[in-house]
Amino acid sequence: MPTVLILANETIAGGALLNRIKERAEDGSRFFVVVPQTRPRHGNVIYDDVVRDSAQVRMELAVEYIRDLGAVGDGEVGDADPFNAAMDAFRAHPIDEIIVGTKPASNSAWMKRDIIERLEDETGVPVEHVVVDVDKDGLPFDVTLVVANLTSAAPELVERLKAMAEESEKPKRYVLIVPQDGTDGEHVRGARQRGRRLLASLDDVGIIAAGMIGDPDPYTAIMNAVQYFYVHDILISTLPEGSSQWVADKLVERVRDSTHLPVEHIEAHVNETAGA
Repeated sequence: MPTVLILANETIAGGALLNRIKERAEDGSRFFVVVPQTRPRHGNVIYDDVVRDSAQVRMELAVEYIRDLGAVGDGEVGDADPFNAAMDAFRAHPIDEIIVGTKPASNSAWMKRDIIERLEDETGVPVEHVVVDVDKDGLPFDVTLVVANLTSAAPELVERLKAMAEESEKPKRYVLIVPQDGTDGEHVRGARQRGRRLLASLDDVGIIAAGMIGDPDPYTAIMNAVQYFYVHDILISTLPEGSSQWVADKLVERVRDSTHLPVEHIEAHVNETAGA
């Protein structure tokens, strides 16, 4: 039973790559997914936790897909350099083959760096290249970006996400972003705890979701997430108008204007008052 290393980043959810994984799963292959970390394009400060979390979410969703197929899958977040990320995993695990998912050659920085040939030369194992054109082919599921802070565990939000999953014509995947209230350890832990509560609520009803903390500025957090993931639509949850700094800052309107994606806004009532 061969173990196949899957190396991909933004293309990890592309139909061509997922179909190839499905074909190999039917042959009895095991998988180890490696997603390199990617530096964000937005914001004046780069938060290491946010960069790592975004790659972790992409990896977790891919591993979840593999396990849903009945195959054995695991993974890790890799070095920012895809060659180093693959080689680190190759040295640490018994890898028999490698599948690399990239964008079309004209848009792929990895192809310009000869990633396929370098891995073949260095590892001595078969390396397969799968071209993923998400812009042309789309995804086999819809990804909703969910942005919430203090309202992340509010019943109104959980019920809306359940309804969206039931209404969707395609399978639904949620990526939750919880912007930090600040940069110290206490604020990071608080954001993670709020995100875990929502993920646990969704897991209880069988909804596939993964979450990450985001930049303290919610607009920057959203714009970076749109860079990291192929997003179908966005749901922003805030405190009621008059209690929400996000509403006062016209976050929903700014995101709608910048991303040109469908953006839904729901208000939720909680006992805390702060930015969201």
